[in-house]
Amino acid sequence: MLLPVTPTLGVVLAVLLVFAVAVAGWASLGRGREIAVAGLRAAVQLAAVSLLIGWVVRSLGPLLGFLALMFAVAVRTAGRRITPNRTWWWAALPIAAGVVPVVVALLLTGLLPPRGIALIPVTGILIGGALTATVLGGRRALDELGARRGEVEAGMALGLLDRDARLEIARPAASDALLPGLDQTRTVGLVTLPGAFVGMLLGGASPVQAGAVQLFVLVALMAVQAVAVALVLELVARGLLHRD
Repeated sequence: MLLPVTPTLGVVLAVLLVFAVAVAGWASLGRGREIAVAGLRAAVQLAAVSLLIGWVVRSLGPLLGFLALMFAVAVRTAGRRITPNRTWWWAALPIAAGVVPVVVALLLTGLLPPRGIALIPVTGILIGGALTATVLGGRRALDELGARRGEVEAGMALGLLDRDARLEIARPAASDALLPGLDQTRTVGLVTLPGAFVGMLLGGASPVQAGAVQLFVLVALMAVQAVAVALVLELVARGLLHRD
């Protein structure tokens, strides 16, 4: 077993969480409370999922409900990170547009078996990737538009449509949201061995099988994130996703 579930594990996790909060406070990052809450929430949520997962994967109803819950939480989290106003719900579009076609394609081709034990982790990875790309793309685009409002207005004065003027300013900043996924894919096997690869090896798969699964995850994530960034940028450019 890689990490035996013992009191020692709990103590180490608590120490690491306190250390992260302390460093954030020492550096005046302003995220200490968020780090603590995120760590505690992760512990509670993973404990609940660990207890429920066996029941969820056995029947279609609970499985679909769990997938819907994953999507709803991702939309809420991404949307509220981008904007505090009521337009946050538009975050559902880039997340769904990125994840749903990929999952459907994998199911139709038989590469992803229609079983909960396979569907939940793969869908969760893709939703998580879409969430991250949507948040980064949306926040960067809106921050750039706010900082360079004069340039946007100048573009409009020159005859550009509102959408086109916003796109010219926001596109380079929003595209930075793809960098984490690109760097992870470019350095895989050289800098890190990601979770899917390690998990497959620990589960008894051969290194070749583990590598193939990890490659699939990384390429699928790049596709999902590219769609998410493109759509959240379009929503921002059209003024559908905005800040007051």
